[in-house]
Amino acid sequence: MDPARKRTARLIVALTAALLLAGALVYTSFSAGDPSVSPSALATTAVAGKSYQVTGKVSHWQKSGSVQRFVLQDRTGAGSVPIVYDGPVPDPFRNGREVIITVRKQGGAYVGEKDSLITKCPSKYSNKDTPA
Repeated sequence: MDPARKRTARLIVALTAALLLAGALVYTSFSAGDPSVSPSALATTAVAGKSYQVTGKVSHWQKSGSVQRFVLQDRTGAGSVPIVYDGPVPDPFRNGREVIITVRKQGGAYVGEKDSLITKCPSKYSNKDTPA
């Protein structure tokens, strides 16, 4: 075989492999994200046993030992779901704070997965004109 043809064939194989690897990387990065849902959407579409990442504002927070019970509301206050969470909470966790938590519907309740509660920083999602 001609050396020039060998180089061309190797180049085509290498470029094809690089293109396939780049496509796999792009697919993995976009499919790995788990979109969060609002409390009102969770209340209407949740399936028992399936895990959901939900984001909303904390209200009616009660602590009993290590168990946290609170209501998670939409930003607009349109919908809400009760959450039961047994695990550590971040220091800024309080009523009115926006949080992200992974929950599963068990019967009529939404149970938070341990170590999945994250508080959002108000400066990251509020307008500069309005105080946090």
